[in-house]
Parts: sequence; structure tokens; C-alpha cells
Amino acid sequence: MRGKFIVLEGLDRSGKSTQVDRLIQRLEQDGPARLQKFPDRTTSIGKMIDAYLQSKTEMDDRAIHLLFSANRWECSKRIREDIAKGITVVADRYAFSGIAFSAAKGLPFDYCLAPDEGLPLPDVVINLSLSPEDAAKRGQYGEEKYETLDMQERTRAQFKLVAREMERRHPGRWKDVDAAGSVEEVGERIRQVVGVEVDTELGQLWM
Repeated sequence: MRGKFIVLEGLDRSGKSTQVDRLIQRLEQDGPARLQKFPDRTTSIGKMIDAYLQSKTEMDDRAIHLLFSANRWECSKRIREDIAKGITVVADRYAFSGIAFSAAKGLPFDYCLAPDEGLPLPDVVINLSLSPEDAAKRGQYGEEKYETLDMQERTRAQFKLVAREMERRHPGRWKDVDAAGSVEEVGERIRQVVGVEVDTELGQLWM
């Protein structure tokens, strides 16, 4: 049986990284699982993105959007190979963040969708839902480029459009999970939605 492809999404400081680590530890009790972070800052493209996110360099909005997508594409081969081997891949962010953040900056929604067409399709997308105001109260908020209340509010609105598009094209794969509460409470909510049945073949995003 192939591995699953699980994606955690949400606003900055919504608890994604904490919950991804907890989820992988739980999944490893039943079989191999690994983390895939996006952006993957270890690659040559990822290093360019890292400099941009830390405000060390400036870049055109369309150019940085394409770099984020290129970063996902350069990791897609390994994702497919690992899943085929029975390894479950858990991604901390994916294409949906790229679309939401770029659209929040004013780029056309369809333009934001297009570069990711054909990427591996997640079996389930868990969107950690938290208000920007609550996220801003969490530690280290504001350290990176997009961590402002205005940007997070606009991004949250775009995430709703992304969720609608997912439901239209890939019904049943997008799950909103309340990210308020203790780490344990949120983890239990996630546990209840990851036991999804998967297709024999891994699908393609937006196809």
C-alpha cells in the first residue's frame, strides 16, 4: 500500500510546525513517515526564498510566486517516490499557502493557481483555522515578511477561496480544524481527520 500525502496549512503562527511534528511521531507508530517543509530552504531556490522572507532582498511579486512554485516542483519527485514506497509524507505548507499569500498581495487568483497544476495531490489538507489576532499573540510573531495583521487578514480571506476551489475540483480533501486551544486539544482534532481512505494512485493537483 502506498503512503499518504498529508498537508497542514494555515496562517503564520497557527501551530502548523508543532502539530506536524506531533503528527509524524504518531504516524511513525504504524509505519514510515517523514516531514516535508515548504519552502524547503535547503535547496538553491529555497535559499533565495529564505533571503526574501527575512527581508534581506527584494523581488517582484510574480517572480517570488514562481520561485515558491519551483521550490515545490523540485521536491515533487521525491514526494512521489517516497509515497510509492509506502512512506507517508507530511508537508508543513504547500501550494495553497503560495496561492493565498500571492493573491493577498493582489496577483490574479488564476495566475496564482496555474504554476502548481500537476503537482502531487494531497490525500487530505488540514487547514488550522485561527484568527490573525490570536496568531499575533504567539511567540516570534512578526519576524518574517508577511507577519502583519493586515497581510494575515487578507491571506485568510484568500484561503477561503482556495478551500472553495479545492472542494470544486477535489471534493472532500480540505478539512478546516480549529487551531485554538491547547497543543493536545488541537492534536486530537487533527487525529480525527487524518485517517482518510486513499486512492490507489496519487492524483495531480488542479487536474
